[in-house]
Amino acid sequence: MTQAKYSAQQIAQWFINWAYNDDDQDGDDLTNLKVQKLLYYAQGHYLARYGKPLFSEPIQAWAHGPVVPEVYREMKYSSDDLAPDSDYNWSLIDEDTASFLAGIWDTYGQYSAWKLRNMSHDTAPWKDRFNPDQKSTVIPNEAIRQYFSGIDTVASHQ
Repeated sequence: MTQAKYSAQQIAQWFINWAYNDDDQDGDDLTNLKVQKLLYYAQGHYLARYGKPLFSEPIQAWAHGPVVPEVYREMKYSSDDLAPDSDYNWSLIDEDTASFLAGIWDTYGQYSAWKLRNMSHDTAPWKDRFNPDQKSTVIPNEAIRQYFSGIDTVASHQ
């Protein structure tokens, strides 16, 4: 698979800033758990649609669902209330990718962190690899791509 254009942290920051920019949301319900699931769904649909990863960091099968450990650790030490960056540079993410991410937000952003957690537990990539005795089991991008290829129904935001 080709190299990703973005880091998972860049995509997470986009979601955090978008959540506060969305007229229907105030961002208050955006937690580390929810960002983790949005990253999983974004990576899955991106792999299915474009055949390459959105971000390069691996996703692991943890007890509360798929997790990008680097982003988890970064957000773990910030706070439960993920605040937007008042100087966020929207041009860091190209227009096509931003449109794609907005579609992910429109599809999944409406759900609570726990609803997304439970939904992710019903996906084969996580179920097939979760082992309670091994926290760091990587979910291969190819397994994610195959699964989401069968359900890629997220429309780009217009």
